Formats: sequence, C-alpha cells, structure tokens
Amino acid sequence: MNTIFSNIAQLNPTQELSRNVSITPKVAQTSFADTLKGAIENLNDVQMDSDKATEALATGNIDDLHNVMITAQKASITLEATVQIQKKVIDAYNEVMRMQV
Repeated sequence: MNTIFSNIAQLNPTQELSRNVSITPKVAQTSFADTLKGAIENLNDVQMDSDKATEALATGNIDDLHNVMITAQKASITLEATVQIQKKVIDAYNEVMRMQV
C-alpha cells in the first residue's frame, strides 16, 4: 500500500510548477499511466501474496495464522484504498468534463 501512496505523491503538479519545469501532455500522460500501472501491479502482488499465504495455511505448509491474517488484511486495505482512489479519479474526471471552456 505504501507504493500506491508514494506513486500518488509523484503526481504532485505543484512540485513541477515550482521548479519551472515544462511538462508536455505526452510526458504527463506517460507519467500518469506508469504510476497507475505501478499501483495496480503492487495491488496484484499484495493480493497474490495473500492468496499464497492462505493456500499454504490451508494445505498445512505453514502454521502461522497470525501472519496469514496480517497479509490478508493488508490485501484488503490495499484493495479498498485502490477502489477509493479510483472513485476520486473518476469524480475528478467527471468534474473536468463538466467545466465550460
């Protein structure tokens, strides 16, 4: 989940403006796409780790229920954060589309 928030922090446009760096739309689009891709890959990795730990517990390969539950909770929180971020991005997009030029 830390990767999601660190990827989002990289999208801060005020940092770029304060450094007087000119960003082209293509660069911004690529950066945004890479950030989203990284966040989704991180979410997938966390989910896969949770699935592996749960499967290992079910088959008896590990006995540590505590760590399995922590891994599952991390996956749940990461998924919920991702869903909430997605909702906010869609809301922001809709707001921009409603703006009159």
